[in-house]
Amino acid sequence: MTTLKINGQAYAADVPPDMPLLWVLRDVLGLTGTKFGCGIAQCGACTVHLDGTPVRACVLPVANVEGREITTIEGVGQTEAGARVQQAWLAVDVVQCGYCQPGQIMSATALVRDNRNPSDADIDAALSGNLCRCATYVRIRAAVKQAASGKTQGPQVIPIHAQREARS
Repeated sequence: MTTLKINGQAYAADVPPDMPLLWVLRDVLGLTGTKFGCGIAQCGACTVHLDGTPVRACVLPVANVEGREITTIEGVGQTEAGARVQQAWLAVDVVQCGYCQPGQIMSATALVRDNRNPSDADIDAALSGNLCRCATYVRIRAAVKQAASGKTQGPQVIPIHAQREARS
């Protein structure tokens, strides 16, 4: 029996020690906000926090996380930084298809928690392992900057030419 502390709650799971954390979260515990993307830790859709650090749950054996604090997308909004990031995501209208967004939000939350004024390079580095197939990177960057500053703003419109320039 494995005991996990997830989003401040204790969970018991009767799973093999080598089972990836992602499958324990989704299939055993029903916490389906964390997504499966690639299964090889390359896309970031499965990002969770382990003791505050973003990690890829798809390749992390559950035996390696017992007794450590796990935060998922379901619980990140309970933190100050997570709440700011989620509010900024809505204000900037980041989401397009939404599949990558839990992982993006988890990585962004760790960044803004530690850096109240991230540069574009800081944002790019912190979110470099999170892929967005819809290419909302310009809006993601705008939301991260808004969340880091702590300023609540209404919806923003990112001009289409700026979106094209960011992809070039």
